[in-house]
Amino acid sequence: MDHFLYRGAKTREISFPLGGIGTGCIGLAGNGRLIDWEIFNRPNKGSTNGFTHFAIRAEAGDEVVEARVLNGDLQPPYSGELGKPTWSSFGWGPARDYLTGLPHFRQVEFRGEYPIAALRFVEPKFPGRVQLQAFNPFIPLDDKNSGIPAAFFEFEVENTTRRTLRYTLCGTLKNPLPKNNLHQVQRAGGLSLLHLRSDAFGGEELEAGDLCLATDAAQTSCQRYWYRGAWFDSLEVFWRDFTRPGRLKGRDYAADQAGEGNHASLAAHLELGPGERGRVRFILSWNFPNCQNYWNPKAGDCAAECGVSTTWKNYYATCFADARASARYGLKNWDSLYAKTAEFKEALFGSDLPPAALDAVSANLSILKSPTVMRLEDGTFYGWEGCHANTGCCEGSCTHVWNYAQALAFLFPQLERSMREADYHHNLREDGGMPFRLQLPLGVEASKFRPCADGQFGGVLKVYRDWKISGDSQWLRSLWPQVRRSLEFAWSPANEDQWDPQQTGVLQGRQHHTLDMELFGPNAWLTGFYLGALKAGAEMAAFLDEEEQARHYLELFTRGKAWTDEHLFNGEYYQQQLDLGDRGAAARFGAEEAYWSAEHGQLKYQVGEGCGLDQVLAQWHANLYGLGEIFDPGQTRKALRSLFRYNFKQPMRDHYNPCRIYSLNDEGGLVICAWPAGRPKPMIPLTYAQETMNGFEYAAAIQMIQSGLVKEGTKAVVAIRHRYDGERRNPWNEFECGSNYARSLASYALLNAFSGLSFDLVQGRLGFDPVQLVQGRFRCFWSLGTGWGMLKVGPGRAGVEVRQGKLSLRVLELPFLRGRSVRRVNLGGQEVDFVQEGNCLNLKRPAKVSAGHALEVQFKK
Repeated sequence: MDHFLYRGAKTREISFPLGGIGTGCIGLAGNGRLIDWEIFNRPNKGSTNGFTHFAIRAEAGDEVVEARVLNGDLQPPYSGELGKPTWSSFGWGPARDYLTGLPHFRQVEFRGEYPIAALRFVEPKFPGRVQLQAFNPFIPLDDKNSGIPAAFFEFEVENTTRRTLRYTLCGTLKNPLPKNNLHQVQRAGGLSLLHLRSDAFGGEELEAGDLCLATDAAQTSCQRYWYRGAWFDSLEVFWRDFTRPGRLKGRDYAADQAGEGNHASLAAHLELGPGERGRVRFILSWNFPNCQNYWNPKAGDCAAECGVSTTWKNYYATCFADARASARYGLKNWDSLYAKTAEFKEALFGSDLPPAALDAVSANLSILKSPTVMRLEDGTFYGWEGCHANTGCCEGSCTHVWNYAQALAFLFPQLERSMREADYHHNLREDGGMPFRLQLPLGVEASKFRPCADGQFGGVLKVYRDWKISGDSQWLRSLWPQVRRSLEFAWSPANEDQWDPQQTGVLQGRQHHTLDMELFGPNAWLTGFYLGALKAGAEMAAFLDEEEQARHYLELFTRGKAWTDEHLFNGEYYQQQLDLGDRGAAARFGAEEAYWSAEHGQLKYQVGEGCGLDQVLAQWHANLYGLGEIFDPGQTRKALRSLFRYNFKQPMRDHYNPCRIYSLNDEGGLVICAWPAGRPKPMIPLTYAQETMNGFEYAAAIQMIQSGLVKEGTKAVVAIRHRYDGERRNPWNEFECGSNYARSLASYALLNAFSGLSFDLVQGRLGFDPVQLVQGRFRCFWSLGTGWGMLKVGPGRAGVEVRQGKLSLRVLELPFLRGRSVRRVNLGGQEVDFVQEGNCLNLKRPAKVSAGHALEVQFKK
């Protein structure tokens, strides 16, 4: 089975996002259509842009042999869609926009290896083979070139006949602007650009924007305007025009007119002899520069009160003046942009991970190119939790959701650090409390909703991670006063929820969390975040010569860890310590109405003696960031075994779930909380308890793999990706509270788990300890703040390759050596002096590894 090849029914749900980081995107459907036009500064699920499409024609002499739209068969159902306009809704069949009524290809084979999609169009009647590669540049550590507002298409045509044929590849684009449409063609420097805009809107108006379809083909023709008419006129006339031999018929209109005629087409022509192949490149680019906070009706008033502008520009609009600029840039730099993207893709897919794990890592990178993500005018990265069909879902780079996301931190660390800067500069109260939703536009007053424990302390952990990934101690120093204030909010008298007023190292009080309610009393899940923040804070404080604070944080950590391990572990897993009948636990915070069930005589929305999926989540963070123990290792492993035993459900038809349905029938997954037989379940338990949510599941599964439970963790990952198989759901849209959900970016950490990556660029330290070697071999992609590359392990040797960027190493840790002696270390053919201490190689001088080179280690087999 080819895990990344989709055919037939498995293409039904596919929408492969094509766009840059923070630019919005267009979806490439499983049959080749262009759908989900999410380029207008908000989500737009299920949308089309008129009759926008690509088509191909073959001619011999003065005869058109074949002409077809470059789409495959539409998968069922065919009754039409609810919610569409009256005359094209349910009961009217597929929308005309889908172009199913035009000659098209019988089948499309869709290979999805994000960030590149490769499509093969299959039609025995067509005189030639047609393939498409579609992508947007995705280049680790290069956020500018990974943020181009464009979709890149390269078609390859092979003449499989015995005669010379002329082929025409034609791209059609609708002008989506509502009035005063202007279509212009520019030819210069070997490029042909079809520019669609409107003169009805000024440059600062929210509706302002433009699109461009461009090619570098040598021979082109253009139809600036489709025929304007009523009924089916425009498509009727276009298809007649296209199925005539020769160049596209020109057409101009002096004035704007409503109707379906607001389309334009750009064609590339090439002649191929028998057996010859030719390629045609198109770029579809866009520029809709102006944004505002459309989701908060009070945002304008808040901005005025704080003296900030109510609107801002997309970062990409500060890099490209209009859609033509990004199209030119993309075409002129295509070769290098594609080569670097392909190099990343080949490295990623060359990693020795189970196919489902590679699928999970790669597919969810598409979230970074989805409308979940924005880049503000100064380049700051900002994220929703996910997407509703037409709006963002849950604003504010939500701290407790983005806690789980790991991909951005390792692949684009500068963007991840911009999230820390935005939170600590714009979202921290004077008393140290941090609301978990950053408000826009930047500079308005912070939200007045209570801080959440996991988000508050997760922020400290992420600062620690980002410092270690980058090695930038000056950056840490610049944020430290705010980070310290946020950590000490735990025991601040100003903390309205009284998390740890007695400085015990254990959270008490009222603790808001990512499941949207509050826990009362001690629990390992949220106390674990507190312990992790204390331990990370101690190390950062010591580095910054704040020894007294470092000692204090470490004392609290030690005290809290001991208490948690002793009092919250029940022999199988960590549970909450709370008397569910204690009405006062909520009443003392004025929360009785929300949390007390008088009928049942119990507190609502608590874990109690349940087995919660996130109970040792803080240890997952600590494992990834090199922070060491948060919980007792033996107890942690037992807890993870219990998670798999009690929380993994399959099939779901036997599982009771009154909440949202993210898995069903024969599918499987890890549920948020389970109550084993003999353990009392609260009458109204933890919110979402019976659900499966991808990001939570990934974190638990990865931690299982880190802890040696590789079979169990892998089975959980397989179960998630089985749900997104192209037929049931879109492989490139894992959803939770909306589409393209940020928490699924946790899946990136599968790479770090399987490779056993450890790092500390502050100290120049890098390490690998693969969980599995097959005949002494293992390969895996890695990425850190200054470079990315591959780890390659073989019998008696290991190499750390740098593909892009650079790496300065003082220490290389290879625990998989298991005490074997190292014979030599080489860099660029030169021996590197080292001292071996166990599995640790201390280099006598820093090894400067540049792109294209590798630090090679030879050891006793």
